[in-house]
Amino acid sequence: MFLSQLRVHGVSVSVGSSANVTTETKHLRGRCHISGFLHGKSGDCNRDHGSVCCKDGHRYPQFRCSPPVSADTPAILTLNSFARGGDGGGKSFCDNRFHKDTELVVALSTGWLRLDGTRRCNKMIRINGNGRAVLAKVVDECDSVYGCDAEHNFEPPCPYNDVDASPAVWKALRLKEEIGVFKITWSDV
Repeated sequence: MFLSQLRVHGVSVSVGSSANVTTETKHLRGRCHISGFLHGKSGDCNRDHGSVCCKDGHRYPQFRCSPPVSADTPAILTLNSFARGGDGGGKSFCDNRFHKDTELVVALSTGWLRLDGTRRCNKMIRINGNGRAVLAKVVDECDSVYGCDAEHNFEPPCPYNDVDASPAVWKALRLKEEIGVFKITWSDV
């Protein structure tokens, strides 16, 4: 087996290549193992906010878990527009509507939104980063399993530790949108 680096949503992920790739999800030291691979299909991808678009035939890692949530859960903050026509794709998973870029809203990786037994839809979370803190409402899923289709803006699946945030969240943390990715911590409120 050999390891290679893959960049998904601007984040490096180590990917093992072997006939024995596990399809089972496991937690290891707050990390999440790849549970499978999605074969890429390109399409009409909105590249706003530095979106990474799927390429035909590429293999993208899938994750059916996220690290355990604590008072200061480490994560990566990415930029996303939840507005109609934005790079977030369709309406938000939690409330089936679009959100203005001025709203403090986020999408969480699949494991954090739906698979760890805690219902976070329409709940508030606290995000800490850049010496500041902000409360934001969870309105969507940053899908860690599926992607490369119209519903997902023809983007690959999200990393297992992603908090996809609106421009308003970035502004509240005094982060420049050009950065695109920023290490943060977050917690339930």
